[in-house]
Amino acid sequence: MAKTQIPGFKTGGGLLRKVIGCGVAIALLILIIRYPADAANWAHGAAATVGDAIDGLVAFFRGLAN
Repeated sequence: MAKTQIPGFKTGGGLLRKVIGCGVAIALLILIIRYPADAANWAHGAAATVGDAIDGLVAFFRGLAN
């Protein structure tokens, strides 16, 4: 059976893309292991930013409904 591909998404990737992805993953792992409090603060800030963005979108769509 043939693999089905999602249109617009390239499967696989080049060697450079994989090397960069592994480098980023290793850097994040080292950050979490060496500086867990800083990593937790960063993750908390990122989650708060996403939450604020969602709240803003909800307020926008509620404003359109009125």
